[in-house]
Amino acid sequence: MTTIAELVSERYGEQVNYGQGIAAEGTIKQILTRGSQRHFTDKPVLDDLLKTLLACAQSAPTKSDLQQYSIIVVRDAEKLEALGAMNSGMDWPTKAPVFMAFCADMRRIQKLAPIRGHDHQNNNLDTFMNGVIDASLAMLSFMYAAEGTGLGCCPISQIRNQMDRACEIMELPAGVFPIAGFAVGWPEYETPRVSMRLPQDVVVHYDRYDDDKLEERAEEYSARRHETSPIGPGKQRHTDKYGVLEFCPWTENVVRQLSLPERPGFAAFLKKHGYDLV
Repeated sequence: MTTIAELVSERYGEQVNYGQGIAAEGTIKQILTRGSQRHFTDKPVLDDLLKTLLACAQSAPTKSDLQQYSIIVVRDAEKLEALGAMNSGMDWPTKAPVFMAFCADMRRIQKLAPIRGHDHQNNNLDTFMNGVIDASLAMLSFMYAAEGTGLGCCPISQIRNQMDRACEIMELPAGVFPIAGFAVGWPEYETPRVSMRLPQDVVVHYDRYDDDKLEERAEEYSARRHETSPIGPGKQRHTDKYGVLEFCPWTENVVRQLSLPERPGFAAFLKKHGYDLV
């Protein structure tokens, strides 16, 4: 019997004192053991299953029942090839049996407003955030439902590297933009090793925010993570500027990554694409 304590301990890389003697089953076991899947067989995902999973996505909670998101299932071969060509060496997601984009969507209600004789007065930062959250929750619901059937999934942030081009390929009008691409298929290999996460006492706070022990706990985490999943030269960030380390702590790598601007044109794109962000 695999216990909850064993799976949680594996997720954190350190022993926990809860869940001992309790069998890990069902959804809890599925989530605690999940990992992103990047290698798929050629076996198709049948339409009936896909539509069922999309219904699961739409069953996610949504702010005020506004449902400000859309899902683009990309099937056209030319569009898939064009999306795959956007990022060098990153065409594998578009070669998955199913490739989708989860999108924030302000356009739908903007279009409905004049039909019902009303103005749309909420082209603002809050609507942007609500759409992103709605799309994220839908994506998460799809992912857990899909993985529950044995499918493998992987969200893809690289689709935001060239937002203009991605929107052009998928013909997304103003007010609609992808928060993430999403690859789905039957796994070619077993689920990858569980990715170790920061200690719960670093991420979860009770009554007030407290990061007094952040440095100590984050460095302990980096050391534990290095034992099972060392960050090799190929995964170290910005080695042209910072060089290659024999031991690259997680803390070093994430700070390196965010030491240079990422997607600096994102706000300008959103404003050009219909979002006022006020």
